[in-house]
Amino acid sequence: MMFLNDITIVITTFYSETKVIECLKSINNKCKVIVVENSGSKKIKEKLESTYQNVDCILSKENMGYSKSNNLALKMVKTKYALVLNPDTILQKDTLENFLHACGSIKDFAILAPYIQTEEEKKHTKVPSNPIPAESVKGFAMFFNIKKFYEIGFFDENFFLYFEDIDLCRKVIKNNNKIFLLPSVKIDHKGAKSVELSDDKELEFNRNWHWMWSSFYYHKKHGGFLKAFIIFFPKLITTFAKFLIFTIFRHKNKSRIYLFRLSGLFNSMIGKKSWYRPKV
Repeated sequence: MMFLNDITIVITTFYSETKVIECLKSINNKCKVIVVENSGSKKIKEKLESTYQNVDCILSKENMGYSKSNNLALKMVKTKYALVLNPDTILQKDTLENFLHACGSIKDFAILAPYIQTEEEKKHTKVPSNPIPAESVKGFAMFFNIKKFYEIGFFDENFFLYFEDIDLCRKVIKNNNKIFLLPSVKIDHKGAKSVELSDDKELEFNRNWHWMWSSFYYHKKHGGFLKAFIIFFPKLITTFAKFLIFTIFRHKNKSRIYLFRLSGLFNSMIGKKSWYRPKV
């Protein structure tokens, strides 16, 4: 028989105080929660730990990114299972119980995750009742069978943002482990709302830089440089063209977005690490 205290929740944050508090309100206090706060804010740590007795907040002196922060927390987990959440998620009352129920019926798995239907699928497809085998999941909520990851490894820490979930799932499948999507599990996800900064432009620049860096790195990692270059060469040309057009017509913000895309892609192509960090 499995209990809620068999699960540890892992949440990586960066100036996400409001969002993470809403998330924590939805988590049963029988579950231990490890929050990695990448801003180094002692104020946030004190508030979370004083309000929620089941929360340990780890402060990082630098913004480590999603992969490295999650790995830090996952290696501290002492329970059988860990649920990795984005801070902009809200659990339903039966979310954790439904994960545990699935653990009882699926004996050998590495990752479980909610089954998400697109709007088009909702119109034409019935929601399945049984767990669905999958090759990848959405990274906002990933339920880990911890012992499996000590065998195959955790997130690739070269990814600061984006593609780390797809990359991990690929490693899971390559090592002959199993991933399932659970129609019974419901988690609300606001999407692209994890960070709370006053400068939305800075967040946009950050996302564009890392999307291009991570996407090229992912394809190079799994297909080699030449294959990745062939895939991304058209994107390099169109991105450069759009940068020139917006610069000529003095659309400063759009011009800078495409400049950040070019920078992220170029840095990834020449083998530089993912170095860009949002300015706060």
